Amino acid sequence: MKIDILSLFPAMFEGVFGESILKKAAEKGAVEYAVTDFRQFANNRHNSVDDYPYGGGAGMVLKPEPIFNAVNHLKKEAESAPRVILMCPQGERFNQKKAEELSKEEHLIFICGHYEGYDERIRDHLITDEISIGDFVLTGGELGAMVVTDSVVRLLPEVLGNDQSAVKDSYSSGLLEHPHYTRPANYEGMTVPDILLSGNHAKIDEWRMKESLRRTYTRRPDLLKEINLTDEQKRWIDEFKNTIE
Repeated sequence: MKIDILSLFPAMFEGVFGESILKKAAEKGAVEYAVTDFRQFANNRHNSVDDYPYGGGAGMVLKPEPIFNAVNHLKKEAESAPRVILMCPQGERFNQKKAEELSKEEHLIFICGHYEGYDERIRDHLITDEISIGDFVLTGGELGAMVVTDSVVRLLPEVLGNDQSAVKDSYSSGLLEHPHYTRPANYEGMTVPDILLSGNHAKIDEWRMKESLRRTYTRRPDLLKEINLTDEQKRWIDEFKNTIE
């Protein structure tokens, strides 16, 4: 996968792309990152990328020319048609399903804006996706692009040490992940559930599924609306209801 980032502050990405899983993914050849300062694509003597909004109002708006020029430049060098993603609080709420969708692409271009907003022609004629990481406003789109990149890259083949890790993550199955325990089995009187020490993998799998469902029901019951529950899972939920009530 090729990931291009268009940002006025490329240095922000150095630490993120140079550490942990994102760094290892690049070293394995699973992904290639490139961060471009789109100010260099401005067609004016001062390389300005923003201007006052027509009609008046507070703040500055990103001009269309630098963004269009930068994206078109990247497209000319692309081997396949890229997804062009605008990071914006008005966009589609990002989730695991979207991460899985984007992980199947060969080329992603992220546009990270600053100031008051974007010239609307960028939205109307250039992008393929508009993504928000939550209902709040950040100084710019850089942090959002980092979040989306991390969640996408870890889904690429052979990036994680265990291919099942991403499959079993919270939200990948539609449910929150079950509790985890490790050594020691007894820490200052706080013990690991006996079932996890039993060696009975069928029972352990059942326990994990039940606890995953319990955690989802108690913390994010809204997620259950998107899942086709089995009869057994429905019985478990009735059990949870009786316990909580």
